[in-house]
Amino acid sequence: MRPPVHRTTPHLHRTAAGTSSSGFSGFWNTLACCVWKGAPRMHSAVSQAPSSAAERAGAPRLRPHVLLPQENTQIRDLRRENRELWISLEEHQDALELIMSKYRKQMLQLLQGRKGEETEPVLEWSYCYHSKMESQINRIFEMGEVMRKAVQVDDNQFFKVQEKLAQLELENKELRELLSISKESIEVGKEDLPDDDAQVSK
Repeated sequence: MRPPVHRTTPHLHRTAAGTSSSGFSGFWNTLACCVWKGAPRMHSAVSQAPSSAAERAGAPRLRPHVLLPQENTQIRDLRRENRELWISLEEHQDALELIMSKYRKQMLQLLQGRKGEETEPVLEWSYCYHSKMESQINRIFEMGEVMRKAVQVDDNQFFKVQEKLAQLELENKELRELLSISKESIEVGKEDLPDDDAQVSK
């Protein structure tokens, strides 16, 4: 970054360029006056700079010495609290484990005590249910066997009836044929008889 140029510098150069030796003397007097006026400020700044630097340099050295005891105390307190918390946590865990072990033991005893009482009704009901189911299945098989036999009997009877009908129809047909033959023979016999016999018969 370009440093700013003081406004008095061109003015001083113009004054020095446009004047004579008296102007040069006035220029130097002005410059000396400016330097003299700024000297106290420069001196105060220079005098304050070492003190500020010393303060900044001494601050890091002074801070650990001042804060170290306090930080050590806080660290000790935190460590003590952590130890107490760990001890309390272990005690709570032990107590919880003891409670849970007793609870599991009691529940196991309770379940074992009720096991016999609860299984007997279930077994009895299961036995009755299976007995009823077995009897119903046997009845179904018996009914199926009876129906199968009935169907066989019906089939046999049907076939017998069909056979009887066929036989009767055949006999009927044969009888009809015989009847027709007999009628024809009678008619032929009547035609062959003589007339006197017919008159005598009349």
